[in-house]
This record gives sequence, structure tokens and C-alpha cells, in this order.
Amino acid sequence: MSTTERKQQVDEATQTEDEPDEWDKRIFSTGCAGGPELLGPPWRRLKAAECNPDENTRLNDCFFEKKDWRACKDEQTQAQASSTPSPVAPPPPRTPQPPTTASTSQKPIPTPTPQQRQDPDEPSPSSLPLRSLTAGLSDPPPLLSEHEKQVDWTRSYHGLSSAPFTDSQAAILQQEIQPDDIEIKPDGIIYLPEIKYRRILNKAFGPGGWGLAPRGETIVTGKVVTREYGLVCGGRLISIARGEQAYFDPDGIPTATEGCKSNALMRCCKDLGIASELWDPRFIRRFLREAARECVVEHVVTRKRRKHWMRVDDEVRYPWKEVSAQAASGMGGGGGGGGVGGVKR
Repeated sequence: MSTTERKQQVDEATQTEDEPDEWDKRIFSTGCAGGPELLGPPWRRLKAAECNPDENTRLNDCFFEKKDWRACKDEQTQAQASSTPSPVAPPPPRTPQPPTTASTSQKPIPTPTPQQRQDPDEPSPSSLPLRSLTAGLSDPPPLLSEHEKQVDWTRSYHGLSSAPFTDSQAAILQQEIQPDDIEIKPDGIIYLPEIKYRRILNKAFGPGGWGLAPRGETIVTGKVVTREYGLVCGGRLISIARGEQAYFDPDGIPTATEGCKSNALMRCCKDLGIASELWDPRFIRRFLREAARECVVEHVVTRKRRKHWMRVDDEVRYPWKEVSAQAASGMGGGGGGGGVGGVKR
């Protein structure tokens, strides 16, 4: 074989390899043979503008499932045809309506409900976070204008020491309290229940003749509720005191606000001389000696023992029980009386 014939056979073999086979023809029919930069013979190198990788990927996935190029190609052609937006028809011309007269019946316009009137940008009440009472009660006293005839008890001292009470009122306020009205705390502190202060004020001034006016906002700390009050009797200010009450759980804050008010009332009544014996050290020692006793009690569940003060006519209540004197001698130490001052100042 001559050199010319051998060269001719090589050129024919090279041309045969460069021609696309059936596989490549099917790939090119989709409009994409891969990425914009392909390896292989020159006829496989396509431009980025002529390539659609998404169509090729969908066609390959379809062939992997159905093993039929023709069915996959028809399915892709139908998908392209359905995705082509159809021309939008112009709206029909509007027919002019005759003007309506006042006699023409019209349907009443429904009144929007509060839910419909709500601003869409405004959050609904159900989506708002729950407010915690520990952040404060936000209950400041109302502010009065300068032209109002009412007395602003939040800052006024109207009637303070303007005139003494009548002799009958003074006798009721300064009368000696009965021993049966005095109570004892377990630590030996004697006190008068808050309801007894209210009864004395009602007896002296009559129901509605006195009241507590808040002079500030309720302050809620981590453990205590406090607020300042002014005692007003007969339309004039008598005394100012700040009440306080401890709480152990946020759910008990409303109850603590009532206890804070009663504590402020007790402190204001000191200026009127009500139950002044409870702050007399000699009276305290005599009352504890004559009308009280100290014993040792034990908790029926935890078996914990402690000293306990009580009235001589009272009994130890559950969950505590009284321990005999012989068993109590092991605790050591003597029993002390109540502190100086019958109630918390």
C-alpha cells in the first residue's frame, strides 16, 4: 500500500469519529449538550448562549425513569407549550348606566364590625404578649386640672392640723383596746387586725366619712408591693404613710396590693392614737406575761421543731403539734418575749 492510500484511510477514519452518533444527535435535539465549556471533539464545543442545562437535566431525569427518549421529548415539548403565557384579552367596553334617582331602592351599606375596622398593620389582641404584673401595675392617681374644684390628694395637704376632732370622736379614737382584740404572731409580735382599725374609724366618723387616697403609683419589686396613701377624714388630710406587703408568687400580687393598703391604714392610724399601746414596750411585756405563752411545736411531716408564741386561750393548729416540756428541753435556750413594738412599723 502506497503512502497516499494509507493517508487517505487515516483521514476517512478521523472523519468517521468526528461525525455525531445517534446518542449525540438526541442530546443536541434538546438544545443543550452540557455546560458552556465541554471536552471532546470540536463539534461538541457549544456556546453558552446555545446551551440550556435545565432542559438537559430534566430530559436526563426523565430518561432515567422511563428509558424512552421519544416519550421524554414529547413530554418536555408539552410542558414548554403549557408554560407559554396566553395573550390577555382586553376588557369589554363598559355600558353607561342611567343615573339613579332618590326613589330608586338601594341596599343598605352594612356597618363594619370591630374586627373589620381593625387596621391590618395593627397586631390582633391574641398576638400581643401577656403582660406581667412584676413590671408594675401602671395605676397612677388621676391628674386634676387647676380649674377643678376637687382637692388633688396626690399632692395636697388640705386641712392638715386645721382643727381638732370633737371630744366624742377623740374618745373613740383614743380608747384603750380590749385584750381580746389583740393577736400574737408565732415570733411573739402582737398586733391588731386591720378590720379592727376600720371598725374604730367607722365608729368615730361614720361609714363614708373617711377614706384612703393613693398619693402615688404602686411599686412592684421582686418580693414586695408598696404604695403611699393618705388618710382623709371629714374632707381633710390626717396622715400619710407608705404601705408594704411581701409576696412569694406573681399570682399573689393582686392580694398583696390589698395587704399593702391595709398596712398603710394601720400606720396612718398611729397618728390618731388608735391602738397606741401596741408600740409601748411595757404594755407588750405585761401582755406577753399575762395573756400569752411560749411553747415548742413540731411539724407533723418534717419533724422540724421551733419555738411558738400563742395566746393562753388558743391551741396549736395543724400541721404543728405541741411537744412536751421534757422533749423540748433538748432545744436549749430560753424563750424571749416579743420585739419592741407590736407590729411592723
